[in-house]
Amino acid sequence: MKLTQDQLREFDEQGYLFMPNCFSDAEVAVLRSEAEAIYRSDRKEVWRESSGAPRTAFAAHTYNEAFRLLGAHPRLVEPLMQFFGEPVYVHQFKINAKAPFDGEVWQWHQDYGTWARDDGMPEPRAMNIAVFLDEVMPINGPLMFIPKSHKKGVLAAGHDLKTTSYPLWTLDRETITQLAEEGGIVAPTGKPGSVLMFHGNLVHASPPNITPYPRKIVYLTLCAVSNHITKFNREEWIAHRDFTPISAVEDDALLRYAASRKVAAE
Repeated sequence: MKLTQDQLREFDEQGYLFMPNCFSDAEVAVLRSEAEAIYRSDRKEVWRESSGAPRTAFAAHTYNEAFRLLGAHPRLVEPLMQFFGEPVYVHQFKINAKAPFDGEVWQWHQDYGTWARDDGMPEPRAMNIAVFLDEVMPINGPLMFIPKSHKKGVLAAGHDLKTTSYPLWTLDRETITQLAEEGGIVAPTGKPGSVLMFHGNLVHASPPNITPYPRKIVYLTLCAVSNHITKFNREEWIAHRDFTPISAVEDDALLRYAASRKVAAE
């Protein structure tokens, strides 16, 4: 899948791009089912809220076939190869859950701030592509962006080790207030199968989910191969050390996998 010139201009100006209906109901259904099974497992890669509800599952593409296929899907890989002008590898892979009633906050932050400070990534030539597995609504903890904030570069941040189970380099209230006055705050919402790509320096956060409605999103962090990390401070299933360029699978790979699962169940 290639981005149009209009999409590239929008991304450059705003720092993010929302693409609805990228994946079909059948493709999303098998991913959602496999994500829920992973959350029920007792794996070191599955981190939980203080309540015990799942918060994030790391590196699912290394131990689950459906997510391996998603991590090499041309609808996700090709736009980033187009943007960076070279092959990409998986720097990080997460399935983030905002469990009904128990999904906690993700503080205001920039992803590249963490990749640079903790992982020694040379430049912000990596970004997230998010795939909605549930409907993301204004009420169930949507991802919030400050448009155009990616143009500010890497901002000063403090290392928050206390607020939640996942440490982040977070931005202070004064910084967020000033950025919001300049760019506002948006919360892209949409049906399962929608895709968001956003710049590594775009300031973002998400509020708690106190509704009965789940909000699961897969995040692929894809990095230009020439820009691979140089520090290995975090577990390799959090910040990957395999810099092999992704070889894209066929566009119908998830559908074929879903069909094979259905046949096996019958």
